[in-house]
Amino acid sequence: MVAKPAAGGGRWADVEPRRLRRWLDGFYSRHDGAEEDGLKLSAANGDTAELLPPPGVTDVADIDGLLTALAVPRRLGFLLARRNAVAVGVADGDELVSSKVDTFYVQGRTAAGGWSQQRYARRRENQAAGAARDAADIAARILLPYADSLAALVCGGDRATVDEILLDKRLAPLLPLRHDRLLDVPEPRHAVLVEALTTAQAVRIHLVP
Repeated sequence: MVAKPAAGGGRWADVEPRRLRRWLDGFYSRHDGAEEDGLKLSAANGDTAELLPPPGVTDVADIDGLLTALAVPRRLGFLLARRNAVAVGVADGDELVSSKVDTFYVQGRTAAGGWSQQRYARRRENQAAGAARDAADIAARILLPYADSLAALVCGGDRATVDEILLDKRLAPLLPLRHDRLLDVPEPRHAVLVEALTTAQAVRIHLVP
């Protein structure tokens, strides 16, 4: 289980689906039981745990429904992007069935001033725009053949870069599938994409305190 501070208080815990029952048993045991209200657990001492279904798991009203839904494999699309790289994939459950990773040259910032700085900035913007177009080509090639069967599109990396890629009109069918969570990933590589499969399928739990 991975736990990180949550904005506004408490912390986030990511629990793999296969470990969720054991985690729930531990919460009940540590708190001498707890009340369930939908996907939220409340203990007598004020501690709470709210479970957020992972991408592709919808229409679950309670914890029993969540556990049932998690047992059904889902097909997820992935778009991980930063300024210099993109990783796109489709996964059936834990298996990556299609993927493509690529890198792009986007010039870094320069310390030059005046006209030179403006020239370098324009060049960098043009390179970034070209990289976004190339990334959109990859996303269209990998994701669109599966668009009708995807349970969700999981994005990660730099939000501005991901948003720019998804502005491509060809990718419009994917927009309703985009999950709210943006995965925090390093520069996309194949290993990063594989790790994202596990991260995306975890159940996020907001723990207070």
